[in-house]
Amino acid sequence: MQESPPSAEPAAPSGSNERRERVLRILKWSGVAVLGGIVTAVLVVVLVIRHYQAGLPSVAELKQYHPPEVTRVLARDGTVLASIFVERRTVVPFAEIPQHVKLAFLAAEDASFYEHRGLNYLGMLRAVAVNLRAGHTKQGASTITQQVIKNVVLTADRNYERKIKETILARELERTLSKDEILELYLNQIYLGHGRYGVEEASRYYFGKKVRDIDLAEAATLAGLVASPERFSPRRDEARSLERRHYVLAQMLEKGFVTRELYQRAYDAPLRLAPVSDGESDLAPEAVSYALAQLAALAGKDKSDPNAPAHAAAPTAHLVTTTIDPALQAAARKAVRDALDAYAHRQKLEAPFTAETRKLWGKPAAVPPKPNKAAVGHVLAVHDDAGAVDIDVGGAHCRALLRSEERFNPKHLPPSEFTKPGALLRVVFDTEPAASPEAPPVPCHLALGPEAALVAIDVRTREVRALIGGYDAVAGGLDRATQARRQPGSAFKPFLYSFALYSRRFTPASVLTLPNVAHPGHPALLTDAGVPAPNRTLTLRSAIAQSDNDAAQFLLKEVGAPNVVTWAHALGIESELQPTPSLALGAYEVTPLELVNAIATFAAGGELEPAKLLLSVQGVELDAVRARVPKHRVMSPEEAYLTTSLLESVVERGTGQRARALKRPVAGKTGTTNGAKDAWFVGFSTELVAGVWVGYDEPLPLGWGESGAATALPAWVSFMKAAGEGHPVTDFPKPGGIVTLHVDPATGLLAYPGQTDGVDEEFLAGTEPATVASPDAGAPDALDAGTDDESAEGKTTPAPDTLEAHAAGTQTHGARDVADAGGTVEVAPF
Repeated sequence: MQESPPSAEPAAPSGSNERRERVLRILKWSGVAVLGGIVTAVLVVVLVIRHYQAGLPSVAELKQYHPPEVTRVLARDGTVLASIFVERRTVVPFAEIPQHVKLAFLAAEDASFYEHRGLNYLGMLRAVAVNLRAGHTKQGASTITQQVIKNVVLTADRNYERKIKETILARELERTLSKDEILELYLNQIYLGHGRYGVEEASRYYFGKKVRDIDLAEAATLAGLVASPERFSPRRDEARSLERRHYVLAQMLEKGFVTRELYQRAYDAPLRLAPVSDGESDLAPEAVSYALAQLAALAGKDKSDPNAPAHAAAPTAHLVTTTIDPALQAAARKAVRDALDAYAHRQKLEAPFTAETRKLWGKPAAVPPKPNKAAVGHVLAVHDDAGAVDIDVGGAHCRALLRSEERFNPKHLPPSEFTKPGALLRVVFDTEPAASPEAPPVPCHLALGPEAALVAIDVRTREVRALIGGYDAVAGGLDRATQARRQPGSAFKPFLYSFALYSRRFTPASVLTLPNVAHPGHPALLTDAGVPAPNRTLTLRSAIAQSDNDAAQFLLKEVGAPNVVTWAHALGIESELQPTPSLALGAYEVTPLELVNAIATFAAGGELEPAKLLLSVQGVELDAVRARVPKHRVMSPEEAYLTTSLLESVVERGTGQRARALKRPVAGKTGTTNGAKDAWFVGFSTELVAGVWVGYDEPLPLGWGESGAATALPAWVSFMKAAGEGHPVTDFPKPGGIVTLHVDPATGLLAYPGQTDGVDEEFLAGTEPATVASPDAGAPDALDAGTDDESAEGKTTPAPDTLEAHAAGTQTHGARDVADAGGTVEVAPF
């Protein structure tokens, strides 16, 4: 039987194999392409990162980051005098920010902040999808870390390059700082509208409280501002702000950050905003400027003195508390303004200004004035529609806007009623005059009256309680209390008379015999018979009470001008003085501050201490950085008391009698310079020493009838009356080394028995008279030092080297040698 051949398997169709191979090839090459694409993408990303990393700043510096902050200058009671800032921010430590504030911002901006590492990839993809569907940027995906990078390290430019840098640095920041440190930076850096940066300043502005005191509803309101601070501002749109607050609260509830009860309570809470206020004050801009200058010096920023120590540890932003007493500062400002307004009334410097000649101001300028220098010109035109007056000054034209002239136009008269064309006005150009009269007028302001300064210092602490530099309270204006140097006139005489007492050659009862002349150095006056008038006599006490210039010059010659220069510097005068005859009449310029503080040495019983304006500076130990001369004695308590006693006579029966209205013991001295260009009164009670200066910035005579007593003293009395309210009346304490005796006023000797015109007089122990006056002795023909048997040491004026020893801390009175602490006297401004 023949076997049949085995059956063959059916052959696979050739097309099926080809398709399989084709698919495999496609998959293979696709895989290669995808892999290549991934590798290429990775390489591109790496190259991009390396490209942008090369020029990126280091985030490590953020560990020591100190953003710009507000410097708040306060009065002694905490009243805000000024807030100085580039960005209005107050940094608060993370621990002082309440938890509900942190959670509100996390819910609004980055709920997963503590979970991611700087980037929220899901959020980024979600934002891309939303923006693609919208066709424009509708949703962001920046984490808090990225926002810190954008706000602190980079700019806010909206471009891909900045986004790439932000992404790179966000990861780097997460490796450098902790989450808490990053969130602290964010909460202190973020802008929250109306010029406020950080949660502290925003809390103060919107709610009038510190961030540590705001509640959940207020925290949610702040957190809702981040997306669009101006759009969601509760001050601009309350309804929109509430809507945004509700969104933040809902996010907090959804994320489990608050309970339903807390959520509902905050949701239902009304929106309560603090009154709109910058917390600024025009109370004491002079004190603010001086305080900031002191801060700059403490921080080593004042490069004017190459030898000044640089205090690198001093912070760049502070809470600064000054010594200013707001009530006294307000009283001082009012006193100055009232006195200047009264002067304007006396001298007919009130609107309307229609006079075409005015002797008080002098002649109109012949050439254009320099900026910030007063000059007289004629009114060219008045413009009621613009509220302006055009003035020609030496061929240069300027325009004054009356709406800015509250002092000289308090009734708000229109220009046509305020003045007229052709009338004289005194103005100050604010800028350089135009080169051509055809050019538009440059701005100027009126300077129709004088200015004034007032300084008040606490006798016990030497703290400045009030500082007034002019009529207007203008930040950055000229502070005449600390910057203007003017002749003190007779207000300098206390230094001369106190030295005369110190020398032991003179006592308050010393009789001065003076030639009867019209002016020192001139021939004697003649009687009706044509013969020289007899010499006149007066006691030392009467001489200072009457502010007799002949007596002052006689006294200066007797005790020696170089000695008085050294003495005045030892007592606190800082400005240059020259040993010339004019020293007796106060010819050498001083600032009101230094003069008042030097006079305070008498009020303080002979102890010198620099005046102080800074009470405290946050973060700075003032005693450690102040270059100060310590408090030390420069004259004995008895010498200071007796000088005070002489100055009391000025008030009781001399040129300062207007001060008797205070009905309390006060002492002081008037001062009026030649032509009454400067008017002064400096005086003190047992608690407060104050000084007032009045004058034109460019020295001009103040006018008929003006003097220290008529022009400056009224402001001093007004201020001291306000300062003394509620304070008990106290006498100046008398030290043990003062002897009181009944003396003959004609000779300065002891009163004879039964003498009816005798007076009680005070003496330094050892200088009192021992001889009894004769009933028929009459006035002496020559100077009597007040005794007839004083020791030689009591009659000898110390030589200059003796005074130098005194200034260095040793009082030398003939054979007496009393050592005092303090070292060489070096008076510093603050």
